[in-house]
Amino acid sequence: MDRRNFLTTVGMAVGATFIGGNAKASENVEMMGILIDTTKCLGCRSCEYSCAEVNKLPEPSDDSDELYKSLRKTSENSWTVVNRFEVNGNEIFVKEQCMHCAQPACAAACLTKAMYKTKEGPVVWDGSKCMGCRFCMISCPFDVPKFEYFSANPKISKCVMCWERLEKGELPACAENCPTEAVVFGKRSDLIHEANRRIYSESDSYVKHIYGEHEVGGTGVLYLSSVPFEKLKFRNDLGNDAYPELTKEFLYAVPVILTLFPAFLLALSNSTKREKSLTESEGGNGH
Repeated sequence: MDRRNFLTTVGMAVGATFIGGNAKASENVEMMGILIDTTKCLGCRSCEYSCAEVNKLPEPSDDSDELYKSLRKTSENSWTVVNRFEVNGNEIFVKEQCMHCAQPACAAACLTKAMYKTKEGPVVWDGSKCMGCRFCMISCPFDVPKFEYFSANPKISKCVMCWERLEKGELPACAENCPTEAVVFGKRSDLIHEANRRIYSESDSYVKHIYGEHEVGGTGVLYLSSVPFEKLKFRNDLGNDAYPELTKEFLYAVPVILTLFPAFLLALSNSTKREKSLTESEGGNGH
């Protein structure tokens, strides 16, 4: 690799970094969202089955008792999971999926805008733009985006709030198939109003906290609970500021380091290989 090609390789990396710097999360829009009322969830896992069917994911196991023995996280094959908690002698079931933040850190960290927030609210992923850097995974405070490490054609996998269904005027599969309406879809502002109505009309049934209303600048998925959320393994250390604002300098500094350094090593490696090839060729011509 000559000097011009070397600089081109590094220059492309710098350009990609500046593209990432221009990525901004959607702000001040009427978001759609999902309200999850854990007091109404029966643990039937209908949301899991319907999510898997609609998104062509592997069918979930039917052995709920075995699954509930450990705390489950979402994965590339399970975009939503239900966990069971025992608090004060009562069973509480909690559905977990992407939180669809109002200002998602994953989208802000994405160099190519492959991960982005739609104006309607869902945070989705465009595989045609993805460069495989996985900064979205590093930046997410909820540890949601997952990489298909064992796939021949790996993708970033996570709940997209059934974006294609929404475009056709349909409900997210989990909300449509919840038998107790523990999962409700609608405008985020309406969901917050409804959550407050439940809290103050049934004060003995709920803690006075809508999880997701303010956390990390607000999320599209909101929760109600009868017990403090930390007892259900929710993070309570995230603060109320949007992560792209808090970590702006970090998110854009990391890509500079992680993008330029591999490019430098690649250019150096190619240059070394070329010099070795020329040396061997010259040596061969000498005999």
